[in-house]
Amino acid sequence: MGDKVSVTCCGRTRTYPSRITLESVSKDFMGDYKGNIILAKQNGKLRELFKRIKNDSQVEFITTSEKIGHQTYTRTATMLMTKAAEDILGKSMGRQVIVQYSLGKGLYCQLHSEQKLNQELLDRIKSRMDELVVMDLPIQKRTISTDEAIKIFHNAHMRDKENLFRYRRSSKVNIYSLEGTEDYNYGYMAPSTGYIRLYDLYLYDNGFVLQLPDIASPNTLEPFKPSQKLFQVLKQSERWGEMLDVSTVGDLNDVISRGEMDQLILVQEALQEKNIGKIAQQIANEKKRVVLIAGPSSSGKTTFSHRLSIQLLAHGLKPHPIPVDDYFVNREDTPLDAQGNPDFECLGALNVDLFNEQMSALLRGERVQLPSFNFVTGKSEFRGNYKQIGKNDILVIEGIHGLNDDLTYSIHKDSKFKIYISALTQLNVDEHNRIPTTDGRLIRRIVRDAAARGSSCARTIAMWDSVRRGEEENIFPYQESADVMFNSVLIYELAILKLYAEPHLFGISKEQPEYDEAKRLLKFLDYFLGVSSENVPQNSILREFIGGSCFKV
Repeated sequence: MGDKVSVTCCGRTRTYPSRITLESVSKDFMGDYKGNIILAKQNGKLRELFKRIKNDSQVEFITTSEKIGHQTYTRTATMLMTKAAEDILGKSMGRQVIVQYSLGKGLYCQLHSEQKLNQELLDRIKSRMDELVVMDLPIQKRTISTDEAIKIFHNAHMRDKENLFRYRRSSKVNIYSLEGTEDYNYGYMAPSTGYIRLYDLYLYDNGFVLQLPDIASPNTLEPFKPSQKLFQVLKQSERWGEMLDVSTVGDLNDVISRGEMDQLILVQEALQEKNIGKIAQQIANEKKRVVLIAGPSSSGKTTFSHRLSIQLLAHGLKPHPIPVDDYFVNREDTPLDAQGNPDFECLGALNVDLFNEQMSALLRGERVQLPSFNFVTGKSEFRGNYKQIGKNDILVIEGIHGLNDDLTYSIHKDSKFKIYISALTQLNVDEHNRIPTTDGRLIRRIVRDAAARGSSCARTIAMWDSVRRGEEENIFPYQESADVMFNSVLIYELAILKLYAEPHLFGISKEQPEYDEAKRLLKFLDYFLGVSSENVPQNSILREFIGGSCFKV
């Protein structure tokens, strides 16, 4: 190893002193990147910016406009916030703040402290965050044994982290410290507090929201916009977790190790069935004729539709499922997206006029020949599929645009009942590290696509960002217009999905661009004890992804 190293980045090669940090090098290439640099790839390996360059290297920098960079920003901002809260409120038996769940563009948090949360206290925490950012304090990382980590968090009265590491296979743990405050963080961190420039705190409900930039616009901070219906569903899921005494991954592992998983499965499934029954009762009471079900990818819409139909039958109603996908326009008529590719997820990909004409005719009691879309030829076909419904029958329509009134413009709003279904994870890694809802849905989709659609794990990961963009445009803006929201996540499911997903994730090689994401998901799944799926009921939403469902899904 010489005194100099060559670094190639953005097509240019520069020479630096050996052991220079990636952070120092990044300053010479900031003009080549649109976003704010927060991580790096050195010779294809993800590295934090405090790491030193010892040999000639190919370097690519990662900004907050990229998924892993945005996650790094969020984790670092969370540590900054928890540190500021501790500085204001003082040290306690454990940490002062618990991060509950994602809400809009931020994180909903609550205080452990008995001190009453009000605007004055929140302003003090925010001011302390501002001070820590100006000080640009280093965030230091050290690797210790798992046993030592358990001892540290035991002494700090952080039971959730202590419990998490009791089930960890790895003998080493990475611990981060900020001005004497130590914590564990699920993933990479920025090198210092100065990297966290945009954030705000808003009082909300019994806690507050740490508002952060969106990945699509990392250089701007939108004001917090409450999503009250979504929040209430998240709170209900939180209450279920507390009732079952399963709020973190460590709690779930405790249940598994005690041999109580079968009971947890039965209780969680019963809670979901009870919720579906309540929705069916509401539809019956309000005498709705059209039920519209929408939700993002891998939320379990198909199984939910079947189970809701059964509940409607149990209430003396006759449901008629209508798949919106059969109203696709011919493939050559599909609108193109900004990249010039067919946009199958936009409303223009559907024959909306034909759909409205036929739904209105059905509601008038007329006999209608419904189309079928041939996904092989890319053509809309009529194959003699006639339907006529009774005056008290219900149309059950499932599709991503179900909450958008432009899809059902000819149907009177009083006839419609809108349901938003999503997989809203209520389980957290620990009190400061939440499980992103998108991770749970991605793992569901990896498992389902490999088993039922012949799609490789790498392809599913590669398509995921595009799927998410479609959701942001076509689903999420309408979620608050739903009459009810349904959370399809099962508190036990990741322990089951782990055994199905891991072989596919391990199959992605280091040379593939999806390797970093596969490695991250494998690390995440390693927190869970795996469990056989044999006791998962055949009508479970989980069966839509792992197979063995009693429904055609």
